[in-house]
Amino acid sequence: MMSIVERELELKLVLSPERSIPVPARLTYRTDDPYAVHIAFHIGSESPVHWTFARELLVEGVFRPCGHGDVRIWPTKVAGRSVVCVALTSPDGNALLEMNSAAVAAWVERTLRVVPPGSESDRLGIDEALAELLAPLPADDLWLSDPWQSDDAPSQDGEA
Repeated sequence: MMSIVERELELKLVLSPERSIPVPARLTYRTDDPYAVHIAFHIGSESPVHWTFARELLVEGVFRPCGHGDVRIWPTKVAGRSVVCVALTSPDGNALLEMNSAAVAAWVERTLRVVPPGSESDRLGIDEALAELLAPLPADDLWLSDPWQSDDAPSQDGEA
């Protein structure tokens, strides 16, 4: 059974050290995609902007800097409040976002209760899919039987 853990929250898009704007967002975790977290940013366009990255990055980023390349996450304090910063890079541009640390940590904890770390692969059903793929079918008997008589076997017409 698939479970979904969601949280609506308001992030801050940092435009400069002195200026940021609020951005409504939704954090989503699905047990059918157990290694990933999904964030949808509602930026006033027709459809939200979606980002998907490793749950492990967010789990670690609540406590210490992590990530490289397109997604980097780190905890810090801004104006006396604890935040988690998320830097996103794409061919379309860069974004620096601030999220309330307590809200993100609580949401991450909920995902960890639903699918504990190290048990993600159990949710993928790889073993079951491989067993189904490799299971013999009735037609396999035709392929497994030898259509040619061996040289040792007597022929049908009685000659050896």
